[in-house]
Amino acid sequence: MRGEQNLKEAIIQNLKDAGCNKKMIEEFVGLFSTNNKNEMLNLLAKYRRELLEKIHKNQKELDDLDYLIIELKNNNHKNI
Repeated sequence: MRGEQNLKEAIIQNLKDAGCNKKMIEEFVGLFSTNNKNEMLNLLAKYRRELLEKIHKNQKELDDLDYLIIELKNNNHKNI
């Protein structure tokens, strides 16, 4: 029983470290306690897609900023 509690605590910490909010953690823990592996995987996959979308959005923002920096450094601000 203690081993299962340690596993649950480790999973919760991992979810927190991954940036999951309280609602998602509670949902995951509920699925974990019913051993609903497919739904746990679906929930994690959905969150992973959301994180990846944020990364892509942030990458575009960085690219736009880099473009502006380069143009300003090269005195090409007329082309902006």
